[in-house]
Amino acid sequence: MSQIQIRPVTAADHAAWLPLWQAYLRFYETELADAVTQSTWQRLLDTSEPTHAALAWDGEHAVGLVHFIYHRSNWSIENACYLQDLLVAPQQRGTGVGRKLIEFVYTQAKQDGCAKVHWLTHETNATAIQLYERIAERPGFIQFRKPL
Repeated sequence: MSQIQIRPVTAADHAAWLPLWQAYLRFYETELADAVTQSTWQRLLDTSEPTHAALAWDGEHAVGLVHFIYHRSNWSIENACYLQDLLVAPQQRGTGVGRKLIEFVYTQAKQDGCAKVHWLTHETNATAIQLYERIAERPGFIQFRKPL
């Protein structure tokens, strides 16, 4: 594997980010309106927003993405960091790119004063769960939600 570089997204990265974002949505068998994708991209670039993104680069090719959001918590004075989206291109899975993306978020969140990083994955995402159990704790909570 060549040297993978993790870098925050810039406006010039849209063409590299978009196919990875679309692949992420396909992985979770969902679709979003173009307006949502456009809004997401703008939020990721807006320094006044609590949302952030980075891409994993293998040379000139983006091979992974991560999105994360800082938010208040009633359990700490410091913010928490929610790692919302993570995708590694199929040809790069199992090579450490996912771990590098998560560790990038750990570093950024710590530098920005967050108390913790947390995330969810689908219970059928066994490959990712194997990684997650090596680099984080699994607290056993179950998610409930109701779309409004």
